[in-house]
Parts: sequence; structure tokens; C-alpha cells
Amino acid sequence: MRLFLFVLLVLVACTPPAARRGAKDYRLVALPVGDDSVAVAQAVARIEALPRAAFAADTLQATNGVTLRYRLLPPPDVRPGTRYPLVVVFHGAGEIGTDNEKQLDRFPLYWARPEVRARYPAYVLVPQMPERSALYNGPAGTPGRRSEAGPPLHAALELVDRIKATRPVDASRIYALGFSMGASTVWNSIGLRPDLFAAAIPIAGVPNPGLVQAVAQTPVWIIHGNADEANPIAQDREMFALLRAQPDARVRFWEFDGLWHAVPPALLAGEEFAAWLYSHRR
Repeated sequence: MRLFLFVLLVLVACTPPAARRGAKDYRLVALPVGDDSVAVAQAVARIEALPRAAFAADTLQATNGVTLRYRLLPPPDVRPGTRYPLVVVFHGAGEIGTDNEKQLDRFPLYWARPEVRARYPAYVLVPQMPERSALYNGPAGTPGRRSEAGPPLHAALELVDRIKATRPVDASRIYALGFSMGASTVWNSIGLRPDLFAAAIPIAGVPNPGLVQAVAQTPVWIIHGNADEANPIAQDREMFALLRAQPDARVRFWEFDGLWHAVPPALLAGEEFAAWLYSHRR
């Protein structure tokens, strides 16, 4: 009997997530090939060429002592009496600094695409972390690897509250998304402030399983490549399983087949990020 139970547990652990869970919650996504991949690359190149000037620069001196520089993209046409969503984009470790420039990579520039701004008008907040906003308990491959909030994250959440209070922001439509360290920051943000965000998209991050009950209060779209060696996919698979066990969790997981540590270019070229986030309200 013990041998049978052991074999059963091994089989469950090794079964692909799609076979264990509903297809509506899990999707294995193939990367574009041929002409499709060329079209995606061209679309991403157009994003990278967009001007940064529309993102106004400013600074917050947070109550915890962190000086947080940030950029803010307003809606293209702010109308009196109208409140707009607030989209918070958290960057990866490569963009840590104080120049208030490096964080404006292709991920936040996605929101500056003319067609996205027209269909999904929002304030887009892009803070630059002066040091790590997510701290890991070990390098890639560490068993039970998890993330915890660094001091800049607490400053960033204070900044979100500041923007919400001083701009015409719809408090029921505040969204978070991030890549790599930024995705780990997303996980900790929705865990620390389950009252704040209407939906979240962490891409190739490291979650904190200890916050699963709080995280389950926010709809989450997990995105990760299964060839990622910088932040291996195992932790996101585990967090997905933990969230699926929470009775009220709303979570889906897109696993990109063969994708390394990157934001899927096809999603940058489309409008799925904006459409999915905007479908949620708190």
C-alpha cells in the first residue's frame, strides 16, 4: 500500500498541469514560427522605437526613506469627471538604478502603443527601483525558492496610493504586471495589499507561497517559459497548484513552450495584456 501511494504521488507530480486541471486554467503556448515570428519581431521593434517623452518624470521620497524615481504616462485625453485605470509596471533586476530611464523598456512601452492607448486609456506608472524590490532565499534551482519584498516595494505601494489620491484614478481598476524581479514584485504586492489591485500579471517571476491565501483574492494570469533557467518555471507551477486549491481563487497559467527568460514577444505585439486586465474590477 505504501508503495502504491508513493507511485501515485509521483505520477501526479509528473503529470502536465493541463492534464491535472481544466484547460480553461492552463494553456501550453507554442512560439511563433516562420512568417509569424518575423511579424512579431517587427511589431516589437516598433514598440522599442516609440518615444519616451510622454512618460513624465517625477520622484517620491517615501516614508521608509527610499527615494523612488518614476515615470507616469497619462491617458491620451483626460476628460473632466472621468476616472481612469492605473496600470503599474514593475521592471526586472537589469533596470535597477536612479537614472529614471532604464525602466522604460519594451514592457511599459507596450502601453504607449497608439492603438493600446486609444482602446485602453489609463495612467501607466513605471517606478524605478534603486535596489532590489524582491529578495530571493537562494539562486536559481534552490529547492523551495521564494521571494520576499525589499524596501523599494513598500515605497512603490506608497507611490500607488499617492497617485490614486492625486489623479483621477478609478480605484476599482488598479492593475499590476511585471517581468522577472518585477513579476516577483507583483506576487508580493498582491500578497501584501490584497485590497489594492483588481488583477495582476506576473511573467517569469518567483512567487511567495506563504502569501497564497492573500494572493488568491486577486485574479492572476501567470506567464512563464518552460526553458527559463534564470527563474525556473517550477515555482510558478507550484504556486498555480496552491492557488487552484483555494476555493475562490481566479488564476490561469500560460506556459510558453521553449521560451527562455523573456516577456513573450507575441503578447507584446498583441493586446491580450490590456484586454485581460481591463476585464477585471475590484
